[in-house]
Amino acid sequence: MDFRVELSEQAQRDIAGIYDWLESRQAGDAGEHWFIALRTAIASLANLPSRCHLAPENADSPVELRQLLYGRTPHIYRILFAIESDTVQVLHIRHGRRRRIEQHIQP
Repeated sequence: MDFRVELSEQAQRDIAGIYDWLESRQAGDAGEHWFIALRTAIASLANLPSRCHLAPENADSPVELRQLLYGRTPHIYRILFAIESDTVQVLHIRHGRRRRIEQHIQP
């Protein structure tokens, strides 16, 4: 079964912020390469999103919260998402070294 993948406004802001940060600090097309590969990773959630592990924040979440890890050490990003019926709702994209989200994450 293929799932529809949607990005929350927060996830879109996260992507824009990370892209801008990469572009301001790295030479060349690092931000563009990161963005293209991130889009591919997010699109992969259309197929079997339940393959991804539960996120650490799942214990405090009213919905089942999963994460897809993207990137290479030390530049790992966590794509946090929820599965609702036939839709994957991407809620946040966070650098793996950032502290876990303390407040409730809701779709």
